[in-house]
Amino acid sequence: MSWGTELWDQFDNLEKHTQWGIDILEKYIKFVKERTEIELSYAKQLRNLSKKYQPKKNSKEEEEYRYTACRAFLSTLNEMNDYAGQHEVVSENLASQILAGLARYVQELKQERKSHFHDGRKAQQHIETCWKQLESSKRRFERDCKEADRAQQYFEKMDADINVTKADVEKARQQAQIRHQMAEDSKADYSSNLQKFNHEQRDYYHTHIPNIFQKIQEMEEQRIVRLGESMKTYAEVDRQVIPIIGKCLDGIVKAAEGIDGKTDSQLVIEAYKSGFEPPGDIEFEDYTQPMKRTVSENSLSNSRADSKAEPKFGGKPKGKLWPFIKKNKLSLKLGAAPEDFSNLPPEQRRKKLQQKVDELNKEMQKEMDQREAITKMKDVYLKNPQMGDPASLDHKLTEVIQNIDKLRLEAQKFEAWLAEVEGRLPARGEQRRQSGLYDAQPAPAVNNCAQARESSPDGSYTEEQSQESEVKVLATDFDDEFDDEEPLPAIGTCKALYTFDGQNEGTISVTEGETLYVIEEDKGDGWTRIRRNEDEEGYVPTSYVEVYLDKNAKGAKTYI
Repeated sequence: MSWGTELWDQFDNLEKHTQWGIDILEKYIKFVKERTEIELSYAKQLRNLSKKYQPKKNSKEEEEYRYTACRAFLSTLNEMNDYAGQHEVVSENLASQILAGLARYVQELKQERKSHFHDGRKAQQHIETCWKQLESSKRRFERDCKEADRAQQYFEKMDADINVTKADVEKARQQAQIRHQMAEDSKADYSSNLQKFNHEQRDYYHTHIPNIFQKIQEMEEQRIVRLGESMKTYAEVDRQVIPIIGKCLDGIVKAAEGIDGKTDSQLVIEAYKSGFEPPGDIEFEDYTQPMKRTVSENSLSNSRADSKAEPKFGGKPKGKLWPFIKKNKLSLKLGAAPEDFSNLPPEQRRKKLQQKVDELNKEMQKEMDQREAITKMKDVYLKNPQMGDPASLDHKLTEVIQNIDKLRLEAQKFEAWLAEVEGRLPARGEQRRQSGLYDAQPAPAVNNCAQARESSPDGSYTEEQSQESEVKVLATDFDDEFDDEEPLPAIGTCKALYTFDGQNEGTISVTEGETLYVIEEDKGDGWTRIRRNEDEEGYVPTSYVEVYLDKNAKGAKTYI
């Protein structure tokens, strides 16, 4: 099948059809372009969505992602970010593999089509010119023949008329001969033009037009093939990213399968565990025997009993302190949280101290790396003075060394507090020592209702006392009993390694290098009871002193 033979007379329709084919190709290009824009927009929206729900750095949300469910959600966000990247790949590949090539091809196709139809119109114009020449020579031949017939008839009329002179007859005869000659010439010209037109017409319909239409047919078929190839590429671009998208979805499924309720429950315990033991039963207080009242050591009202068990120093009653104290709550509300996190329960305090120690160690390592780098640079300047002045680095090096010393002292301070908590939490039912773990003062009142205790949102504990059940107990009521007790004997001496400012109730201040008497050694809670004189005694952290027990106390022991 050839358009040149089958559609030799459909020049105008072929022109319309090829233009329609180009319009279809341009429509497909527009479709692919809009698809690329949609893919880019979709990828951008997915990325923004993933970014919107990402945890903010150094925020409470970041801590929540310890839980397996939150980690799975974070993995989903990351996978969706990668998923969005694949849509960007689809857009880029569609633009590079289809749009760019088709855009160039359409321009080339338009030029080729224009050239072919220009040749066709040129051939049409040529055959039309030949036809006009043939028609002109034919009309001329017809006119000359009619003129020759009229001249011949006039001559015959003049020759038959006896009244006409011989000269007039001769003139008519010559005129008839001239007209006959002109008719013969027109006949020859018409015959020549007719042969020429027939030759041109055969070339037009059997050579020129078939060749032109064949080229147009090939051009159109190539356009159709190119459109089909582009559609295949369109599908392949999507197929190429399907494995990666599948991996993204597999990652989401794997993250979901990693969710473990038991693990999250354990993390909740680690996050909020206080380290305290639940209070025991409250024992019956027999008011019929005023001087033989007994109170459970595990009761929330045991500060009253402890005030009887502890001697007073310097005229101050020593009361047992629990973490359920109003002062901690008030100080937190005012934003005056203690540096050693003593407002927190023991377990939470240990975690905060450990976190602070790790942060300080990281900062100190950075400063040490910077010191090493500056030292190396200074050595290079010493060996090659032209590269720089070594003295210019002294100020920076001194500053870094000071920062290291400062961070080291800070880390030692927090490590000491951490050592007080780790392994030294009170194991006995009675806490007799004011350890400084809780920044508080002796509770002036006792509430014997365990339900009155409440936990503040920040993890610290308070004890709210109702007006109806509140019993006022003054420490001075027991001063006589304290005076009757004999002071404990000294079991050794100790030397203060560091200065300790005993601001809390029951503690004593010491100065570095000071020697004091030991009257009660560390019972495992991190505190040692010492005496300066008969009126001054109290507790100091064991890590702040070096203890020397006498021989009767199982030899000398050193705590550092």
